[in-house]
Amino acid sequence: MSLIHSINISMGGVPKLPVDDIELKFDGFVGDKQNDLKHHGGKLKAVCLYSLDLIQKLNLEGHSIFPGSTGENLTLLGFDWDVMEIGLKLMIGDSIIQLTGPATPCKTISSSFFSGTYARIDEKKYPGWSRWYASVIKEGRIRLGDAVLLIED
Repeated sequence: MSLIHSINISMGGVPKLPVDDIELKFDGFVGDKQNDLKHHGGKLKAVCLYSLDLIQKLNLEGHSIFPGSTGENLTLLGFDWDVMEIGLKLMIGDSIIQLTGPATPCKTISSSFFSGTYARIDEKKYPGWSRWYASVIKEGRIRLGDAVLLIED
C-alpha cells in the first residue's frame, strides 16, 4: 500500500517544511506559495509529488535530498513510480488529483544534490526519476499517512 509520508509547504522557496494535514484547493495547498509562478504553481501544477523510495536511492548516491528539499508538496511512500504518466488519477485523502507532467528541476534545488547536480532528477536525462505535477480534480483534506490510491478509468 502506498501512503503519504510527508506533506510539505512553504511561503516560497525550498525546502518546503512538513505539516500533518492540509486543505487542497484547485489552485494548490492552502498556505503554500511559489516564488516563480512562471514555472511553478497554477492549476496545472497545483501539486508537486515525489517518491520517498527515490529519495532514499538518491541518498545512497551521496545526494543530501530529503522530503520537501526539492519543493515537492507530497512525498509518497511505496508508490510504483514506473506507472507515472500524464493523465493518471490518484485519490489521496478526500481529494483527487491528475498528473499533468514531470517537473523540470531548476538551480534552486541544487543544494539537495552532490556537486549541485540537480539535473539528476530531470525526466529527459534520467527517465523515471522526476518529480511530477498534478492538477486538482476534487478539492479536499490530505493527512499524513493517508493512502494513495490509483483510480482506474
